Amino acid sequence: MPENNKPQQVKKIDLAVRSALWPGPLKSQAKGAKPKGRLVDVLVAKGRIVALVPAGSLDVHAAHEIDARGLMLLPSLTDAHAHLREPGQEYKEDIASGLSAAAHGGFSNIMCMANTRPVNDSASVTEFMLEQARRSWPGGPRLFPIGALTKGLKGQELASMADLKDAGCVAFSNDGRPVESTELMRRGMEYCQDLGRIVIDHCEDPFLAPAAGVNEGEVSSRLGLSGQPDIAEAIQAARDVLLAEYLGLPVHLAHISCEKSVAVIRAAKARGVDVTAETCPHYLTLTEDEVAGYSALAKVSPPLRPRADVEALLEALADGTIDMLATDHAPHAAHEKEVEFDAAPCGISGLDTALATTWELVRTGKLPFDAFLRAWTTAPCKRFGLPVNTFAPGDPADFLLFDQDAAWTVGPETMHSKSKNTPLLGRTLRGRVAAHFLAGKSIV
Repeated sequence: MPENNKPQQVKKIDLAVRSALWPGPLKSQAKGAKPKGRLVDVLVAKGRIVALVPAGSLDVHAAHEIDARGLMLLPSLTDAHAHLREPGQEYKEDIASGLSAAAHGGFSNIMCMANTRPVNDSASVTEFMLEQARRSWPGGPRLFPIGALTKGLKGQELASMADLKDAGCVAFSNDGRPVESTELMRRGMEYCQDLGRIVIDHCEDPFLAPAAGVNEGEVSSRLGLSGQPDIAEAIQAARDVLLAEYLGLPVHLAHISCEKSVAVIRAAKARGVDVTAETCPHYLTLTEDEVAGYSALAKVSPPLRPRADVEALLEALADGTIDMLATDHAPHAAHEKEVEFDAAPCGISGLDTALATTWELVRTGKLPFDAFLRAWTTAPCKRFGLPVNTFAPGDPADFLLFDQDAAWTVGPETMHSKSKNTPLLGRTLRGRVAAHFLAGKSIV
């Protein structure tokens, strides 16, 4: 946290949040201190942070004051990988319902993938998505489209990336259809560099049981399902980091799920390769055992892995090998999942549950708070150039008040996403957003 400035320098304080629990240390405290939490006041003016100070240490009058006793203060989160389905598949999710799930889930920034219908490979689609966001949630959460790397996501010809960038795309990806041609991937990375953008790659060898939805191993063998081996991901990850190293260009690897990929990324970073990577809450909290009853709700691409991979991912997230978290929010209608396993689409609806499930990792000591904070805030925002609140004076006043002890059952009545396709249905989670502010104004 930054050193405290003097809010008396500001003529008017618009908002003061009193006595919120901040789980990290203030820099003004002793170096190396690791307190369980401090009560703080947050002062806001003109949509920006003025100061974060020990509770009651300043006598400042504000136009609006909130008593936050019993609630935890967190900066708003950023999701670097979500699917909002509009245009074309609004029966699964639309931008309004997706941003509702984001707002109630604690997210201020949402980067949405290009696999819409039509594909987001033209400026008109990008502009439509941004207009829908402005109409439905004018005060945020903010929508940041990811443009298609290739036309129609077909992996044959690069999309008009300059036009997409000008329309508002912040990154480029072929999403769930990895680029088979290494030469095309190379040219895509080079064009992105010229545009000041980064390629996000779905790491999956397209010839090793693509989108099988279950890990190749004991569970798949027992169920008689065709599984996908972990090397399908690791092979593609290795190709991408070797390309990035050879070209001296950045690359971002989506939803890493296994220990072999972690080893590839760790070695690449040790050599100085400009690679970042994300993993998702379900890869840190669930295992392949979730599909044991042929549950299509647990069918996801890449698939859930064994416990050893979960432990490796937690270690990698803690030490920075994995830079960030992302939901890979992939809503599907109930009838699409209520079919035999092989016929069901891959995907888990994650915006509603991501904060509670990952905070539980912090609560139980499996993930350090600083790694949690980095993964959901500074790392994705730094990589993709998005606004972020570190509670430094002048930062956007994007923050939430979190009731870490609130118990709730995951179900249709408690989820804001239009689709409810999650293996967590019926389970009780702890932790719920009590209030959410963007630019100092309440959105929840």
